[in-house]
Amino acid sequence: MRVKVPGRNDLVIENVLLDVNGTLALDGRLLEGVAARIAQLRELTRVVIVTADTHGGAIGLGEDLGLEVMVLDPGDGASQKLQSLHRLGPDKTATIGNGSNDALMLERSALGICVVGKEGASAEALLKADIVVTDICDALDLLLNPRHITATLRK
Repeated sequence: MRVKVPGRNDLVIENVLLDVNGTLALDGRLLEGVAARIAQLRELTRVVIVTADTHGGAIGLGEDLGLEVMVLDPGDGASQKLQSLHRLGPDKTATIGNGSNDALMLERSALGICVVGKEGASAEALLKADIVVTDICDALDLLLNPRHITATLRK
């Protein structure tokens, strides 16, 4: 997917890297409307979820959605998420998250989207993201309708 952004380099998005808890799910349960949008997005890009799997069940969630799942080891989640981003290629990956451990991947990806949902979002994630939305479905819709990204980011 190519996104033209006046006043900025074009974005070429081949991958989408998603946080789970607080972003795609709340208390381990997938939020309404996410599955259908993920199915559409999978037709356009490679979609991967990265998670500490706080509530368990991430592998099952990935299977249900048809997604690759990267489960983090205990410890420094931020650096592990950044490593996951580097495996995909930061210059061709969009990231979506909400926590402090997502801030580095939001900052260093081609496009970082912070979701301020019911769990909230860290100030650090807000400051490092390119775009901030209040619902995961809005974040996924941006990727499904790239002209909205253009409208938000053009200078």
